Formats: sequence, structure tokens, C-alpha cells
Amino acid sequence: MRIVAAAGAAAVFAAGVALAAAPPPLPLLRPPGAASPVDFAARCIRCGRCLEACPYQAIHAAPLNAGREASTPFVNARAQACRLCADFPCAAACPTGALSVPAERADAAMGTAVVNEETCLSFQGMRCEVCYRACPLIDEAIRIDYRPREGDDIHAVFAPQVNAEVCPGCGLCEQRCPVSDPAPAIVVVPAGADADDYGARRNGHVIGDPGLRAPDR
Repeated sequence: MRIVAAAGAAAVFAAGVALAAAPPPLPLLRPPGAASPVDFAARCIRCGRCLEACPYQAIHAAPLNAGREASTPFVNARAQACRLCADFPCAAACPTGALSVPAERADAAMGTAVVNEETCLSFQGMRCEVCYRACPLIDEAIRIDYRPREGDDIHAVFAPQVNAEVCPGCGLCEQRCPVSDPAPAIVVVPAGADADDYGARRNGHVIGDPGLRAPDR
């Protein structure tokens, strides 16, 4: 019995060490109308009503490896972005106020899209307006900055520019971005997350990482 108990204690200790050494999960992109991260965590009861209400099945329950966020609702924009439904049925279904119905699509406040100029095709001299065309608030949240290419008197750079004050963070730009390795050239940084840290960690993750994967339905 002592041997079994010792082995069990050792296993528990090893698991604890591994958990402590593991990097924290990536911040999650919440559905429209989420309160601040602290308030959302206090109000969300993991009831799943927002998941059931989403007509596009864009909202999923966070996996167990999300730690304290497990079973809370999140959007994997790369797989299926939020469509910013006019009546926001997900927020309307929330019984606790963890999600509140935005007055307008620009008020969804899910996060902010950030362009990686090192991987964005437009900044590499190729004309790509996919994120711009995908944006539901075109010319408001994302516009194209036409600028001359350095050392080139003929060709221009069609650079996407995000207006952080208008961007709802829906992720449609991220979903449609043709760049995939190591991550889309434009990603939505969840509200409350540090943009530099999140971007660096996304570039070190494959989109199929368990921390980002939405379960099949």
C-alpha cells in the first residue's frame, strides 16, 4: 500500500510540475458584447445558451486545457468567424449579463485586428485586399492605404490599415486571410489581451493547437 501511495503521490507531483511549467493558454476571443475579462469571468455560468443561439455555429465551449476558462464560450475566428448578426442572438440569450446586446456592430468589442507586416502579402509587394473585402465595416474598420513602393516608381503598396476604434473584432478578416504559415497575416487580439504578446504566441502556434481548436458538432 505504501508503494502504491508513494507512486500516486509522485504522479500527482509530476503532473503539478508539468502544469506549472506549461505556458498559460492563449486569451480567448469572446462572443459579441462580452464584458471586461474580469466581469465576464464573474458573470459567465457556462450555460451554453450563446452557443445554441449562434446561427453560424461560431461559438464553442473552450477545451479543458484552457484552464480556468474551460467550458466558457469562445470564437475560433480562423475556423468560423462571428458574422455580427443584426440582432446578436448570442448576447440576447445570455441570462447573466456576461454578454450584453451591442447597440451597433462596431460596438461588439470582441477584440482588434492586427496586421503582421512581415507576412502580409500586401506589404511584400503583392496586391491582396482579402481582409479589406471581408470586413463587414469596409472602409471604416479596415481601409487600404495606397503608398508608393520604396525604390519603385511604377508599383504601389496596397496596405491594409485597421482602425482600432471601429474594429469590432469579428475575425472575418482573419478567417479569409490567404496566409496560414505560421499564422494568418491578420489576427484578432481578444479584448483585454496584450497585442504584442498575443501576436508572438500565435505565430508560435499552429491553428490546430488544442487551445484554439473548436470541437466538431
